[in-house]
Amino acid sequence: MASLKDLRSRITSVKSTQKITSAMKMVAASRLRRAQENAEAARPYAQRMERMLGNLAASVAGTAGASPLLAGTGKDDTHLVVVMTANRGLCGGFNGSIIRASRLLIQDLKAQGKTVKVLCVGKKGNDALKREYAKDIVGFTDELGTKAIGFSVADDIGTRVLKMFEAGEFDVCTIVYNTFKSAISQIVTKQQIIPFALPEAVNDNDAVSAAGAKAIYEYEPSEEGILDALLPKNVAIQIYRGLLENFASEQGARMTAMDNATRNAGDMIKKLTLTYNRTRQAQITKELIEIISGAEAL
Repeated sequence: MASLKDLRSRITSVKSTQKITSAMKMVAASRLRRAQENAEAARPYAQRMERMLGNLAASVAGTAGASPLLAGTGKDDTHLVVVMTANRGLCGGFNGSIIRASRLLIQDLKAQGKTVKVLCVGKKGNDALKREYAKDIVGFTDELGTKAIGFSVADDIGTRVLKMFEAGEFDVCTIVYNTFKSAISQIVTKQQIIPFALPEAVNDNDAVSAAGAKAIYEYEPSEEGILDALLPKNVAIQIYRGLLENFASEQGARMTAMDNATRNAGDMIKKLTLTYNRTRQAQITKELIEIISGAEAL
């Protein structure tokens, strides 16, 4: 049985931990609101950009002058997987879910005989994946803001990915991140950004007709020229969207995890305090019995 001194030290330690987790919960909650607003604000632009490119791509797909970012390299041998995680932990299963999905994707591609290259965005993903796939990791960046995500970060990553594609280092690029749904729910998302994947609605003529979205557009200077200009920008935009979704998901997961940790610390303090009081009462009772026994012996 632990002594009273040990129990007091443990109660003090748990109380200190509870203060830290409570403070971290409040910080995450304050950041979550702004991060959620940024993620939700970026969705319509990224979705409309994807939809417009889908309409353009549907009309020029298969033509001789199609951009490589649309038509691809003609091969499917080398895949680049961009794994987006956080730089810090203490956010529940946020990082673990992305790393697990990335591992499964890498294993599945390798089982098909593909060559896989990994670009890690965030320390946690790099630290976890380098244990198994150190030879496959071709790049790493941890230049993620602690308060907000700037477009410059996504632009740098997008430029790096485009340079690798132009150099023929990969054929297909997929990004893995968490889409923010709520503070307690994040959805692991795998999105192919190179070559540009046509949205499902564009491929489904019945759905497009039913929605009334099938229309005739005139583009200036030309469909090919617009695609050549927008497809590289779309890479950075989709990466930026993924980073914003990831950051909001991280803050929501951290707030939930720290709230649970604070509650668990409170429960532990109650149990330790009860044990402390019972141990103290037992010692007092034992001392009284010893005193009474000694008095009777005299």
